[in-house]
This record gives sequence, structure tokens and C-alpha cells, in this order.
Amino acid sequence: MSILIYLIPIALFLGAMALIAFLWALRSGQYEDLDGAAARILLDDKESSDER
Repeated sequence: MSILIYLIPIALFLGAMALIAFLWALRSGQYEDLDGAAARILLDDKESSDER
């Protein structure tokens, strides 16, 4: 049971770091254009069609 003295603060610290990283990603605009990357793969580039 004494190991919980170490594990609980470590788990809380890692959870807080993950939350901070997620909030930073939200504020820096990482999730602004989710549909753009999904639609971009469907577009046919002229460069890739010339190489075939």
C-alpha cells in the first residue's frame, strides 16, 4: 500500500500534463480543419497522375 504514495501523484501529474497538451493543441489551432485533410486525399493531383 505504500507504493500508492508514489503512484497517485505520478498518475495525477501525467494526467495534468496530458490535459495541458490537449488544451495547448486546441488553442494553437490543431483541430481547426478536420475535414480538409480527409477530403484532400480524395483529390487527384496533376503531379501524381503524370508520374503514372
